Amino acid sequence: MRRKPQCTAKKFVREQIPQQNPPKAEKNDRFINKVNMPVIQGQEFYISKRVGRAIMDYQMLADGDKVAVAVSGGKDSLTLLRVLNDRRNFVPIKYEILAVHIDLGYPRSYAKVLEKYFKAIGVKYHIEKVDTLKKTQKKDINCFWCSWNRRKALFKVADRFGCAKVALGHHKDDIVETILLNLFFNGEISSMSPRQELFKGKIVIIRPLVYVEEEMIKRFAKAARFPEQTCVCPNSITSNRTRITRIIKELERVCPGIKTNIFRSIQRVKKDYLL
Repeated sequence: MRRKPQCTAKKFVREQIPQQNPPKAEKNDRFINKVNMPVIQGQEFYISKRVGRAIMDYQMLADGDKVAVAVSGGKDSLTLLRVLNDRRNFVPIKYEILAVHIDLGYPRSYAKVLEKYFKAIGVKYHIEKVDTLKKTQKKDINCFWCSWNRRKALFKVADRFGCAKVALGHHKDDIVETILLNLFFNGEISSMSPRQELFKGKIVIIRPLVYVEEEMIKRFAKAARFPEQTCVCPNSITSNRTRITRIIKELERVCPGIKTNIFRSIQRVKKDYLL
């Protein structure tokens, strides 16, 4: 009589069928590890789904990647770090992450707070101290200056640690605001690319939160109880990006889907109607 084939551990993992009497650990440790696989719940579940879709749509990650995750200490970068780290427990590819914080020397530094957090969640990290702020006058500090110096230091750290991918915490709202910023203040139609190769492919920037709206991140950050940080930028209130944010919020009152419309507009360019 032909014996009926038994369900293997591999099939169990693929179909995610619960089993009441799992094998004992000494007989099949690998099986037990899969059964106890961590589950993403709550707001993180919905953010993770959008992150996964973005990673697939733009081919952001591949098996064996080493990713430097830029962590400023704000809700966006901490959310990105948390989601990318948690997704490693169940996605089919294996990748390493390195949390990188660039300390520009602002009086209120969050380096120690972040270091404590990195250790708490068990991720590898590096804190890079940059003394650029001491050589710059307050009137010369703006969003471009800060971003350029952080990015420069970040790329150097990524190269030093062998990270070919650099993950940034820009979300859907950032993309939309950048479209309007470039249109209004630069007279051009452009935005931030979800995946961008630099230095002939030596460094690849990825933005896994590109499909995630800021409001989702705010709710998750509150539930996750991230270390609180207030912006120390002297130009945070008067920046053009802040002005654009106010404009979008005003327009949302009459068009709730305005952010999605602006986001999709870059992919729906009608060339026949351009100059």
